Amino acid sequence: MAEQEAGNRREGARFEIASLRFDARGLIPAIAQARSGEVLMMAWMNAESLGETLATGQVTYWSRSRSELWRKGATSGHVQRLVELRVDCDRDCLLLIVDQIGPACHTNRPSCFYTAVRDGAEVVLTEPA
Repeated sequence: MAEQEAGNRREGARFEIASLRFDARGLIPAIAQARSGEVLMMAWMNAESLGETLATGQVTYWSRSRSELWRKGATSGHVQRLVELRVDCDRDCLLLIVDQIGPACHTNRPSCFYTAVRDGAEVVLTEPA
């Protein structure tokens, strides 16, 4: 009952980035999903990248390999426009509903999840465009 009351209190409350549960590195997983429901990719965000995403509507991630903000599509033109931000029940994972322009994956595929495991073998589902 207390959990339900806490959830009800959040309803209509102003969203605060600080209310999220970031990991020890200050990161939170973010799953990008098209309006159609197709899962496009998973990347990491920090408070700064999330703030920029909310301010501009253009999805911005945190690049762990480069230790810098990564504006999706800045070099490829394959941008993601934020439609809706969703927070999971534990507040430690984000779901970004996006309008994807061009392929989401750096391999030039619509989704990064183009490999399935079937009967113990990997099967490529989508070839690059």
